[in-house]
Amino acid sequence: MDTLDLSYRLTVSLVGAIARACARGLPEGWRVRLGAEAPAFGEQGWIWLHAVSVGELLLADGLIGRLRAAGRRVHVTTGTPAGLDLLRRRLSAWDAGTEQISGGAFPLDDPAGLESFFHRLPGVFIALETELWPGLIEALQARGIPRLVVNGRLTDKSLQRGGPWLRRAAGRLTLVAARDSDSAEAFRRLGAPRVELGGNLKADLPPPRPLPEHWAPLRAAWAGDPVLVAGNTLEGEENLILGAWFAARAEATNLRLILAPRQPRRFDAVAAELSARGLPFRRASGAWPDEGSWRETGILLLDTLGDLAAAYGEGTLALVAGGWRHAGGHNPLEPIQAGVPTLIGPGFANFADLVPPLRAAGRLQVVEAEDLERAVMVGLAGSPLRPVPAGPLPESLTGALARTWDLITPHLPPIG
Repeated sequence: MDTLDLSYRLTVSLVGAIARACARGLPEGWRVRLGAEAPAFGEQGWIWLHAVSVGELLLADGLIGRLRAAGRRVHVTTGTPAGLDLLRRRLSAWDAGTEQISGGAFPLDDPAGLESFFHRLPGVFIALETELWPGLIEALQARGIPRLVVNGRLTDKSLQRGGPWLRRAAGRLTLVAARDSDSAEAFRRLGAPRVELGGNLKADLPPPRPLPEHWAPLRAAWAGDPVLVAGNTLEGEENLILGAWFAARAEATNLRLILAPRQPRRFDAVAAELSARGLPFRRASGAWPDEGSWRETGILLLDTLGDLAAAYGEGTLALVAGGWRHAGGHNPLEPIQAGVPTLIGPGFANFADLVPPLRAAGRLQVVEAEDLERAVMVGLAGSPLRPVPAGPLPESLTGALARTWDLITPHLPPIG
């Protein structure tokens, strides 16, 4: 162990010791990771699949399906309370009664946190997108366990923040299957020894799970009405979208709205804002009334996790937020694959690999904030009440799951 590794180990060991001593007073995100437990698999060679939070967990569907079909035992970890909540609700469907898929919290990256995860050695570690934990990667390398990153995403900004510990971790990776050419180049510059282009797994996700049965009264009550679905809104965007909704209601008085904030911590604040405006709304996390009550309700605040992709299918027009008051944007593929006309903002830097081909194919529009009201009215007027079957995606966006699978298969441990 050289000075760089030793400095990291001493730092995280100190942080971990302090965190365990003060656990009761720590934020929930820390307590989740302090309570991380290794899987109960009785043998070695299990697959460790890590998805840092909600967005990465939603990416895992296709990969988990292939691993399960191949007879693999998979333990899925996540590092946030919201991610853990979604993980608990997804596990039974992922496992499909096979007892091959388990899940839980990701441990602290110090020797004490990682220890139990090596009592029965994993056969491979696979991280979704950008999760480079130096302590874990060093421990995996020391035991000869392959260390993979799939759908690898790394921006120039992240690259500039990467210090010597991150560069050391990247240099120890076995394989990066990057989601786009810019990310591939960034991983190479960070020091990853083998980087291949896997493609964006978001384009190869299976259809979303159907919405819960309790949506039936809302669906019946709103059947004859246009519905605007605004997903993944960030701070400052709800007011913009409500302004567009109000303007459109001047021409379509029966226009409904499904509003889905991106961050669970903002659910209550958005609900308070709707109440302050005197708007009749209901929360998806609350009681679901009968059809008659939904006729009197203009807005559904979608404050549940994992339902947005399917909820887009209830819409006439989709607004994918994150790019009107911010610079990153969010995934436009969910409404597009549902067949819903889609508008996004100009700040789509996080999806620069997806937007140009989708835009060129006429599958979405990029709209400036000041033009949103007019674009919503035009979009509603020119769209069917509910989605029509979606056509195929541009060829450049397809095949990511198959390519990624081909790249990781040589690194999977033998079965049996």
